[in-house]
Amino acid sequence: MRRREFSGSRPKSTLRTMAASWHIRNWLSHHVRRVTATRAIHAQSVLPGTTSAALQAIRTQPSQYIVASLVGRKFILTPRDLLTVPHIKDVSVGDVLVLKDIHEVGSRDYTLRGDPLIPTGRVKVEATVVEHTKGAMEVVFKKKRRKGYQKTIKNKHPYTRLRIGSIQFSDSP
Repeated sequence: MRRREFSGSRPKSTLRTMAASWHIRNWLSHHVRRVTATRAIHAQSVLPGTTSAALQAIRTQPSQYIVASLVGRKFILTPRDLLTVPHIKDVSVGDVLVLKDIHEVGSRDYTLRGDPLIPTGRVKVEATVVEHTKGAMEVVFKKKRRKGYQKTIKNKHPYTRLRIGSIQFSDSP
């Protein structure tokens, strides 16, 4: 590897670019601080004191979401989502599942996290089984050199599709 020595002198075009970028950075930092300072004055929110008050605040927001565990994974879900999960046995199309493992409920402005779960009496979310389907064809080709061994394995993984229902809140635990 060769080392490059820095001569210390820069071309004039580089110095002009550096000066221009310094002016832009200075102007941006001055004005961005002003904007954030004025926004912070107007956007002081009051945090709810109890869980019921927090749920009421989330309920009043236009859109809500939940973080729920289903088939060993966590998913961020909103009402009317279509969720594809690995195949769930013993359910048929049209069955309604109640999501029990809810970790978090929130909206744009508020979030309520469980420790580790939110009690099942507080939040209720139902999911309807829409269909059982299979994924794309996966082809695995195995071969041993100079032995004449060749094997092709084809597989389609089964999946279940769920439609998430509305998020229902209750004030009693």
